[in-house]
Amino acid sequence: MTTDASETTPKPPVFAKSDSTANAPQGEPLVVLTSVNKHFGALHVLQDIDLTIHQGEVVVVIGPSGSGKSTLCRTINRLEAIDAGTITIDGKQLPQEGRELARLRSDVGMVFQSFNLFAHKTVLQNVTLGPLKVRREKADVVNRRAQELLDRVGVGSQADKYPAQLSGGQQQRVAIARALAMEPKVMLFDEPTSALDPEMINEVLEVMRDLAREGMTMVVVTHEMGFARSAANRVIFMADGRIVEENTPEEFFSNPRSDRARDFLSKILHH
Repeated sequence: MTTDASETTPKPPVFAKSDSTANAPQGEPLVVLTSVNKHFGALHVLQDIDLTIHQGEVVVVIGPSGSGKSTLCRTINRLEAIDAGTITIDGKQLPQEGRELARLRSDVGMVFQSFNLFAHKTVLQNVTLGPLKVRREKADVVNRRAQELLDRVGVGSQADKYPAQLSGGQQQRVAIARALAMEPKVMLFDEPTSALDPEMINEVLEVMRDLAREGMTMVVVTHEMGFARSAANRVIFMADGRIVEENTPEEFFSNPRSDRARDFLSKILHH
């Protein structure tokens, strides 16, 4: 994959920055999971999950592989159906299927490990596709907003290129812009940096930090402990399909209460 100067040149801040939102006052409940259970065959991957995410809150979900983190993230926009319990977004229960589900899903932006960009469309076309096709918005309005979003995540000069012409870090930033183009109420990130080369991880995390500073409600599944410390209002630690512990980053990292969390942190921080 090719890179260009924008990959290595330091960029000016792309957003108006406010003070850190870490542990900011909580807004209204936005995403509420109540007694959520999910099985894959005999495997009970989510066990009685109760979780409330407030407007403007950044919740980082960590834990060992197989703990249910990604499944939890994917149930919030019903990429995975749940077996029992309820999930509401902004007071509305997740519909089973059809147009109502599509409408509610458009309120939930999702960024995956793999960038999932359309290879045959330009960067700009990838970002405009959802608002044009799903929301039927006017092309000139959508194009202008898409260009602003690409500028905002630091890849505005790449608008006419195709995904294969971009580095992994640039492609993931385009994927973030594409999710933001739908003007979601909440953004879900499922291991957004795990497919990236180490030198590209920070450019993606910096965009996510900027979103957090702006007050975007975010649920982030990640192994990046530095991001959890610097950007989270709350850290959720999962193991064996359960939420074992939740706390502020300061308390969680300095004084984990459970043996599972202590064991996990000792392994990951001394890796």
